[in-house]
Amino acid sequence: MHEAPPPADSPATAAPPESPVPSGSRVPSDPLVPAEPLAHGLKQRHLTMLGLGGVIGAGLFVGSGAGIAVAGPAIVVSYLIAGALAMLVMRMLGEMSAAMPASGSFSVHAERALGRWAGFSVGWLYWFLLVVVLAVEATAAAQIAHGWAPAVEPWAWVLLFMVVFTAANLTAVKNFGEFEFWFASLKVGAIVVFLGLGLLAALGWLPDTDPVGMTNLTGQGGFLPNGWGGVVSGVLTVVFAFGGLEVVTIAAAETDDPARAVGRAVRSAVVRILFFYVGSMLVIVTVLPWTAQQAGLSPYVKVLDSIGVPSAGQIMNIVVFVALLSALNANLYGSSRMVFSLAERGEAPRGLLKVSRRAGTEGGVPRRAVLASVAFGFVSVLLNLLWPDTVFLYMLNSVGAVLLFVWALIAASQLRLRARLEREAPGALALRMWCFPYLTWLTLAGLLGVLLLMLTDADARPQVLWSAGATASVLLVAVGRQWRERRGSASTGR
Repeated sequence: MHEAPPPADSPATAAPPESPVPSGSRVPSDPLVPAEPLAHGLKQRHLTMLGLGGVIGAGLFVGSGAGIAVAGPAIVVSYLIAGALAMLVMRMLGEMSAAMPASGSFSVHAERALGRWAGFSVGWLYWFLLVVVLAVEATAAAQIAHGWAPAVEPWAWVLLFMVVFTAANLTAVKNFGEFEFWFASLKVGAIVVFLGLGLLAALGWLPDTDPVGMTNLTGQGGFLPNGWGGVVSGVLTVVFAFGGLEVVTIAAAETDDPARAVGRAVRSAVVRILFFYVGSMLVIVTVLPWTAQQAGLSPYVKVLDSIGVPSAGQIMNIVVFVALLSALNANLYGSSRMVFSLAERGEAPRGLLKVSRRAGTEGGVPRRAVLASVAFGFVSVLLNLLWPDTVFLYMLNSVGAVLLFVWALIAASQLRLRARLEREAPGALALRMWCFPYLTWLTLAGLLGVLLLMLTDADARPQVLWSAGATASVLLVAVGRQWRERRGSASTGR
């Protein structure tokens, strides 16, 4: 799907005309999806670690405490349910991306499957989600850094982070890949060490520890201290921690072999991440009573403190700090590629199509798309610093449930595109969704169930309502644009 980068600072070329496709190749080129001038600077190791580290963030290291507080030891079941849902969505997305890799990923798939309104809506909603969450990550990382260096104000740290990662994303894409590779390696390494220490502590093989057996899993109210209602509440708390895997399929378009790269990344990432998440929760609720956990405090720190690891709090602060910067970097990359893809299809200003001038892996960077994304990111950061409890809170609520809408559109797109692929290019289905179409329909039902449960939860309800409002607004714009275009075509006799 890729061609060499266009001349210096020139817009991307228009889509080639549709041509016959030999048996076993990808689906026919789509006029809606132009050839992309992006570089192929990412390697398989970059993509694999992006998949592993993309969702291992503050939501796991700190936010999991809130889930344990409501579900008790059964948080393990909550993570299994949420992880299975995320794994099914990624399998569907992997199937489509392996057959039709594109920098716009699920936005391109939605457009092909459901129409321009769907590609426009999901693309802009996801872009808005990333640039708003970017502000949360930058601000949280700045607060940690301010604790280490109180003389430097948080806003100065935010500025530094934004400048550094903007510079990294404006240069060769391999720089983004290297940042994410090492960030993810540190996070994955930290979890592996934690799992090892936790297992040794549970077995009583560390100094001053005794075997804990099943005491903490069955005591303090049993494995289900708050019943299955607690498990459901736990799912609502942790499901959004799996957001971020989607960036893997966006990044795959900038590898030498997108179809193979995305297939490998999806296969390895979803299983390993499920292992890391569920394994971590099992260690935490086994080593310590679930009643010892508190929302807002890292359960990892609690466990490390209990087994005598010195400076456990500072160690986890470093890990969380790296996790936040990793997520910031990934979100800036993902948002720039999404808005670039929207511009390719005429759904964003054409000026965003200009790419850097050098050929090969050193060029092909959509610099204007990066700057547009980071500019809105700066606005979000300012709103978070100035009005965290008013303006920014409304923005944050407006993207609170967008991830579920995106996942639902991925599932709906896969239902339509799978039939097209089987009819036109069955050989392109290198990675297939399990038990199609039954698991796809089950996933859609599960996503709808989570949304309905959020509506019954007083804390989560504002997120669903504000996100529904934001989605409806984008849909109205999409439908309005399409209606105007059709009316214009009719008036000119086309």
